[in-house]
Amino acid sequence: MEADALIDAVIDREGQYVNRPADCGGATCWGITEAVPRGQGYHGAMRDLPRTTAVEIYRQIYWLRPGFDKIALRAPQIAAELFDTGVNMGTSTAVGFLQRALNALSRTARDYPDIAVDRDIGPRTFAALYGFLKARGEGGETVLLRATEALQGGRCIALAERRPSQEAFLYGWLANRIGPQ
Repeated sequence: MEADALIDAVIDREGQYVNRPADCGGATCWGITEAVPRGQGYHGAMRDLPRTTAVEIYRQIYWLRPGFDKIALRAPQIAAELFDTGVNMGTSTAVGFLQRALNALSRTARDYPDIAVDRDIGPRTFAALYGFLKARGEGGETVLLRATEALQGGRCIALAERRPSQEAFLYGWLANRIGPQ
């Protein structure tokens, strides 16, 4: 899936301006928390954040900067999941899920060396991903996708357990963020 389609899907799912008191992210527009556009120099009201600005933020911060565009060249389903998880939980968390899953699936480093869970995509993460895909063949990407989704789901549940106010969002997170969209 291309980045434009992923970005449009997130924006369509998130909607425009929302400010729920229980949401730890605070005010959002197009699914983007206020701190992100402020960090990019946007000074207007959050409810007025232009969709075009949101698209560029998603492209630069949530697709290109973490390297999901490069992962998409070999594993487009994984890249799409990492993008969506990155929007929901932060790109470094998404990368950490990928690295943890790759380590757990390496068959004790027989298929490829385990990697540091440094939450950054570098040459070793790419090598592990390519080693996994080579070792596991056609169905490998689906299994890796399930593993990263399981980690994301576990984190959502743990968050709701730690902060009861977040239970209001758990159903939506699981329905709209985990599994096929």
